[in-house]
Amino acid sequence: MVLAMAGPEEQREFKFGWSLFRRAHQAIARRCHKKGHEAKHAGRHAAPREPDPAPSGTMPASPTARSQEEGGLLTDAEFERVRELLPVQEPGHGRPRRDDRQVLGAILWVMDTGASWRELPEEEEEFGPNSTAHGRYRKWLKEGLWPRIVEALGRCPR
Repeated sequence: MVLAMAGPEEQREFKFGWSLFRRAHQAIARRCHKKGHEAKHAGRHAAPREPDPAPSGTMPASPTARSQEEGGLLTDAEFERVRELLPVQEPGHGRPRRDDRQVLGAILWVMDTGASWRELPEEEEEFGPNSTAHGRYRKWLKEGLWPRIVEALGRCPR
């Protein structure tokens, strides 16, 4: 990339575009490889290992464990505490906004698992697109809203 910056303007745009395409392609290939590997080796393990129970007062070990216990990453009570902080979109202005609860669930999934935004499960309609979750997170962070959301939820971000 350093050499591309030193080159002519026409080549610079092409090389940056190629770099973005390559990174996106590698992310897709990594997900496909992971899925294929999981499918290939699914029958090799005798029984799935149970996750260790989380100590009281802490977050569950995984979002899946929380989903089974409480019906999702965000309980109704938690979302009610956060709802008043979230900006209200006026109807009739542009594309309909993706549901804040869904996006907040996606952000919390990334924070709880420590995964990258690109690893957000896309086959599940539970979270929506990773770009929406990442964009909303960055916007809320820039506006100073994210620390207030975390405080209202009573969670410690990783």
